[in-house]
Amino acid sequence: MERSDELSELLKNIQVTKLNDEISYQPGSIVSKILLKKSTGNVTLFAVDKGETISEHTTPYDAIVIVIEGNIEIKIGSRLFNLSSGEMIIMPANIPHALKAVEKFKMILVMVRS
Repeated sequence: MERSDELSELLKNIQVTKLNDEISYQPGSIVSKILLKKSTGNVTLFAVDKGETISEHTTPYDAIVIVIEGNIEIKIGSRLFNLSSGEMIIMPANIPHALKAVEKFKMILVMVRS
């Protein structure tokens, strides 16, 4: 396949996505959908019901949390942060962090591996 054919094929697959339509809340659950997966990182969309938590853990990679709906409490190390729709935070690699849904929320998690 020639380069121009490859480019044309790639361009056909590009589309606009409405994030709120891509994932739905499930009662008492955390739902995730991988939007992009590469060796250098992932982009994952989450829908988290009120009261649900992601327990404290560490990762060897930096991560960015972007809240697109609702309210979330994030603990990074010993610091507590409250984020709401339209806000983001960087979680540095190798520092313990945990998340709690103050109300149901949707977020994008970007993991950066390099």
